[in-house]
Amino acid sequence: MITAIEAALASRGNGKTVCPSEVARALAGSNEKNWRRLMKPIRAESVRLAEAGRLEIRRKGKTVDPHDFRGVYRLAAPRAVED
Repeated sequence: MITAIEAALASRGNGKTVCPSEVARALAGSNEKNWRRLMKPIRAESVRLAEAGRLEIRRKGKTVDPHDFRGVYRLAAPRAVED
């Protein structure tokens, strides 16, 4: 699952986001019943990756606290830290 998330982010490029359902579809195919089962595990893995600084969880274009967000969200590669 981590590989699929990171591959989706890499395919988009800097500054672009990925919908978690795209990752689910890449793993499970287009059958809605199958890919929807993966949405909670993808969310949990996304939180772990955000905690580790490997991705950002965004809502309405803004990075959110991985432990305190609701609703529709997107995944993004972490922004470079400027000195």
